[in-house]
Amino acid sequence: MPAPVAPAAGAASGAAAAAPVEASKADIEWSWPSAGRVVQSFNDSNSKGMSFATSTGDSVLAAADGRVIFSGVGPRGYGNLLIVKHSNDLLSVYAHNRSLLVKEGTTVKRGQKIAEAGDSTGGTQRLHFEIRQQGKPVDPARFLPRR
Repeated sequence: MPAPVAPAAGAASGAAAAAPVEASKADIEWSWPSAGRVVQSFNDSNSKGMSFATSTGDSVLAAADGRVIFSGVGPRGYGNLLIVKHSNDLLSVYAHNRSLLVKEGTTVKRGQKIAEAGDSTGGTQRLHFEIRQQGKPVDPARFLPRR
């Protein structure tokens, strides 16, 4: 899929753009995707994100404004998966969902309920959350506000 192109300088802005405008880490307001406590932190060698303790059906929230680029069954170990694009180089990933409430192409707002938590591999109830920068997992704690 080609990257979104920003309108030329001075172009009139009619309808809202379908894709998010390019933004840097500093331009994006982030919030926590779950009210649950963090049960696993980022560790580049074996945990590519963080995991939150949840109960089945708990709300999974968009961590920042963006556009859903994947909504469906993910690769092995991710279960029902959502991926939200926030800028040309930042994505957020939400895995182990019971139900997905948004479809590909949907624009979401920070704090919007986008899924309901489900079970992860092994039957534990948790949300796995990643932030990827230029396709590589990075520590979400660098982006999320203090709790």
